[in-house]
Formats: sequence, structure tokens, C-alpha cells
Amino acid sequence: MSELTVERLFSDPPLAGGLPSEPRFTPDGSGVAFLRVAADDRECMDLWRHDIDSGENRLWIPGARLSAVSAPLTDAEKAERERKRQFNRGITRYLFSPDGARLLLPVDGAGYLLDLRDDTLANITPAETRQTDFQFDPAGARISYVRAGDLYLTTLATGIETRLTDDGGGSVSNGIAEFIAQEEMHRFEGHWWSPDGRFLAYTRVDEAPIAESQRYEIDADRIQVINQHYPYAGATNADVALRVRDLASGQVTDIHWRLADDDYLARVGWWGERLVIQRQSRDQQQLTLVAIDPGDQSREILLTETSKTWINLHDNFRGIDAERFLWTSERSGHGQLYLWQQGELRPLTAGEGRVNRILWADDASTLILGWFGNPTEQHVYRARLQVETPALPERITTSAGWHEAVASSDGARLLDRSTALSAPGALRLLSLANGSVPAPDACPAAIIAAEMIGPAHPYFSYRDRHATPELGIIRADDGQLLHYRLTRPVNGPRPARGHPVIVYVYGGPGVQRVRNEWPPLLLQLFNHRGYGVLELDNRGTGNRGPGFEAPVYRRLGDVEVKDQLRGVEMLCNLDWVDPTRIGVFGHSYGGYMAIMCLLQASAVFRAAVAVAPVTDWRLYDTHYTERYLSTPAENPDGYAASSVFPYVGGLRGKLLLIHGMADDNVLFTHSTRLYRALQAGNLPFEMMAYPGAKHALQERDVSIHRVNLILDFFGRSL
Repeated sequence: MSELTVERLFSDPPLAGGLPSEPRFTPDGSGVAFLRVAADDRECMDLWRHDIDSGENRLWIPGARLSAVSAPLTDAEKAERERKRQFNRGITRYLFSPDGARLLLPVDGAGYLLDLRDDTLANITPAETRQTDFQFDPAGARISYVRAGDLYLTTLATGIETRLTDDGGGSVSNGIAEFIAQEEMHRFEGHWWSPDGRFLAYTRVDEAPIAESQRYEIDADRIQVINQHYPYAGATNADVALRVRDLASGQVTDIHWRLADDDYLARVGWWGERLVIQRQSRDQQQLTLVAIDPGDQSREILLTETSKTWINLHDNFRGIDAERFLWTSERSGHGQLYLWQQGELRPLTAGEGRVNRILWADDASTLILGWFGNPTEQHVYRARLQVETPALPERITTSAGWHEAVASSDGARLLDRSTALSAPGALRLLSLANGSVPAPDACPAAIIAAEMIGPAHPYFSYRDRHATPELGIIRADDGQLLHYRLTRPVNGPRPARGHPVIVYVYGGPGVQRVRNEWPPLLLQLFNHRGYGVLELDNRGTGNRGPGFEAPVYRRLGDVEVKDQLRGVEMLCNLDWVDPTRIGVFGHSYGGYMAIMCLLQASAVFRAAVAVAPVTDWRLYDTHYTERYLSTPAENPDGYAASSVFPYVGGLRGKLLLIHGMADDNVLFTHSTRLYRALQAGNLPFEMMAYPGAKHALQERDVSIHRVNLILDFFGRSL
């Protein structure tokens, strides 16, 4: 039995045991491909293959085999990795060609093509170049990608590369999603092939309308002044044009997609021969789904969503045929599934819950991922398209926990990646033959299982000291249910006055922390040192619906803090808790919450650690901030009340501020302004700044230093 150390948590082999990510069926249906962290390098991803008939798993392509390019990342690659929170090397993405003959591996800016017929591997991009945003055309005969702001394609049969745009560079980029689309709209695509391969739609982004500001990236041995077009709340966004290129004739057509000059291009796709776009108003209270013919630019408004607060974006447009499509909407107060046909939007599901993703559909039924009844678990469900009245969908996955899934092309099989509080996880193949649901006692053997932590598992020596969290519910002051996850200290003697507790918080919109899933091992570090840990999803957090999210509208840092205090009230009624030793810790929005909790309730919280915190929402970007606060000109009081600065005088406890000095998301300025305000008030605090680190502070040495620093701080403060 061993005590978990910070150094071991961030060392090899990874303690999580290598649970697969990005699983998908091979095109011929004989196998399953998946990514897995390399056993000897936690920062490198390998590609594996599982043979369904034999049950054998084999390392298909080691990431280290391809990850040997020493050229530095381009700015576009750095931005993409940061926006996607993708910090591994090696094979982080792979694409099967639509004809099933090839596998595309984008690695270190190069495109490698594996011929599945003879296992030959070749680099199909020019030497000494770096590309992003690789895509196959629908026939698998061409590959498109972006280099230095321009869109290219390569014809695989000839190896000939064609440059499709020629004005990229400076403030202009083609075929790649802009900062706001990636970071806040979670649209990572900037070009889209038509189903017949004749047309290629793409965005042309010009950031010149955004006022240029200077951001300082401070590294250990140099300071860079970055001239950045950062779209601060209330300011101008980039100009996003949508174009369609006829690849036969070379003709380029501008698509007039806006109603107002400041509309957002939220989503783009094809429905047969027409482009389908989701157009969102600047105030995010109206979303219009529009079908546009790229030839004559005739358009049809398919539906419009409206809200008095904001509309959450999704990727759940799914065409069934030329006359019907599936859609999800929160218009009922819950995220339900709908069928659109002949201008009518008909609900298919009902009940308290949320459809998060459409996995597969045919003309009779669809497989969906979401929850009904219990938001701390996610499951696969089947919904029928021909129903007289909406109903609860049929649940497919049976084991308690959190399920992510991928469906085969015919909907007859599922790859179910599941985890639970007491189970690190497994990847299983489920058969849905004849539309049946697998019986609970007929769970197939796992392709990869981590729930059985045997002697060979990296976490085995820590298993006996592992603390399994428990889930619970309390009520907010408006009666809504707040779910929490509580990890009790189970190791060592109980102090006479009780244990200290750390409230580990995020608390921001769009994120759910409390789930029935294997929790972060960071919690075990706290537990091994005698701390309890409370995680609570306050009002405003995601995956619950408009009624739960709406209380934060036009003012942040208010009801969220009140709900966290409800959680502390619950803690103080437990006989093992020392109510005089409560700390709070969070990163990003969680860092903002840690500061707001400490400043607004110093009588409750004795110490706080805030990592990369927002301190003034006027310094954050348009799409995220205005979704909740509107613009600074329209809601000045809300911005002032949502800032940390009016509450600085309330500091009584201990405060540690941590920030990366090259953060391009929550700018380092957020922290430096707070440093100055605290100094002006002669208020003591501690700080740590990491040269060269961006928002995630994910580098191994930074992670080790940062977590040791936090443990030391709480050890002295609690």
C-alpha cells in the first residue's frame, strides 16, 4: 500500500491504465480502432486495433513512429491545440476514408496515409510544411487541408496538390474556424465537402475589424509582444464570409448568410444539394436554421429558436432523407428530440432530461446519447420516429455510470465507453441485433477494461487507499436540486476537531462536474493528506436545462456562490468535518469562483486557490461573456457586480493566485489587475506565475510544481 505523490501522478506509466479514446469501427466492420496513451510516455498517443473475431488487441501504429518532426508549431496549430484542450503528441486524430481503403493520420502538421490493403504508410504533404484541418472528400479520392491561412487539396491518385485560395496570411485565413468559433461555439471546422464532392464550402475570416491589442507572452528568457485581434466583450468580431467553390469549374460564390452585420455563423453543413447553416444573433437569443442553394442562393428558413436568455448551440442536425431531419431543442424547458417534416417540428421524446447527441439514425429510429431522470448519469437510448405522442426513449445501456458511445454505420452495434464512481472504465462492444436491447446480465467482455485493478495495473499499489466518492442532493434557495460529489477521508486517524475540506469548484455555464464517473485522481492526492473534497454543480452549470441555467443571466458570481455556500452548510452538519477549516480551489471559471467565494464569504472559507481566474468580464471575449451578461454598454451594472473588484475589501482569509504568463484565453492581465488592487488595499496574498505557460498549464513540470504548491498552501492555511 503506497501513498500517492504528485510526481507519480504525472509520471509514466499513466495511472489511469490507458482507457481508449476516440474509438470507432473499421470500415469493413471487422475491427475497432482506438487511441491509447503510450505506456512509456503519458504525453504520446498510439493507435491500436481490436480484431472482433479473435478478440485480440494490437498496437497498430506507435505515435512515436510519426511524431519526430522538430519544426515548431505554427500559431494556427498552437491555437487549435489550446482550443481543443489537446496537449498530447503522437496520433491525436485519425480519419478513415469513406471508401474504407485508407487511413489518414495528421501528426505534427504532416499528413500520413496508411493504405489498409497493404499497410503501406506514406507522407502525402510537402516536406518542411505544416498543415491543419485535414478532411477526406466523400469519395476518399482527395484530401483538403489548411496551410498558412490558405486552403489546399491533394488528389491521391496523382499526388498533385492544388491551392484553392491565395489571400491567406496576416489577418485573413481560409478554411479554418476563427478563435470565437473554436473557443466559445465549439465549431472546429472551417470547410465542408458537399455529399457529391463537387463543391467545397469554406469560411474566409478577416480579423482586421477587431481592434488590435497587445498581449505579452512572458517566457523564462524573453518577452514577446503579440499583436492580437482579441474580441473583447462589447467590441467588434471578425468578419466571417462563407464561400462555395465549384471544384470542376473553379467558380467561387459568396453565400449571403447574415440577417444582421453582427450575426454569428454558428454551424455549417450540407443537406443534399443545399447548405444548412445555423445563424445566431449577436445577443444569442435567436437561432435560425436556414437551407441555402449555392447555385441561385434561394433560401428556406427551416425553423427559428428564441429565448429570453440565450440559446445553447449543438451539433444535432441530422438529415434523414430529402424531406426530413432530426433536431434537438430546449423550447419545452428540456433538451428534447424533434422530427422536422414539411415545415412541422414534431417532438419525439418527453420527460425530464436532455438529448445531448444523435449517434445514428435511419428512417424508423435513432440512437441518442443523454439522460432522463438522473443528470449524473449518461446513457444510450433508442427513440422511434413514428410515434403518435412523445415518450421516454428506450434505454440501451444498462450499467450505472457515465456512457459515451459510437454506433456502427448500420446501427446494429455500439462501442460503449463507460465509467462509474467505483470503476475506472471499460470499452465494450454491444450488439443491437434485430433492434433488441442487451440484457443486464449479458454484458459482453470488454475490449479494454480498467475496472479490475489487478497486480499489473499501474494504480494497483494505491488501490487499498483509494476513496470512492458518494453522490448526493441538496436544494437551492429556489427549490432546484443541486447535485454534489463528496470524497471523504478514509485514511489515517480522524483529528479530534474533524477533517478540513476543500471545495473543488468550477461552477461556470456549460460545464458539469458532478457525474457518476471515475473522478480525477487529484482528489486522491487531497484525500491521502487528510482532506475531504466537495464538488457541487451550482445553478448555471450545464447539462440541466434552461431553468437551471437562467439564474445567472445578467449577473455572474452571485447565485453560484450562494449555492456553494449551501454545500458548505451541508458539510458543516457532518460529524467528520471541521467547519473552521474549509478551503476552495478552482481553475478558469473555477478560479473566478474561488476568488468570489473567498471575498464574499471570508467567514466561511479560510483559504482559496485561484488558477487562471477571470477577474473582470470586460476583459473576456464577446460570444461567451455576452451570452450571459449582454454587452458592457447595455448591462454596465451587471458587469460591475460580476467583477471581483467590488469585493476585494472583503478579503480575510488566505489567497493564492496562479496564472500562466502566456495565457491567450484568460489573459494574464486578469491576475495582474487583481495583484494591483490587493496591493493598493494593503491586503496580503500569495502568487505564482509560470513563464511560457498558457491557460491549461498542462506541461509536466508545471503541473508537478503547481500541485505541490497548492498542497503546501492548503497545508499551511487549513
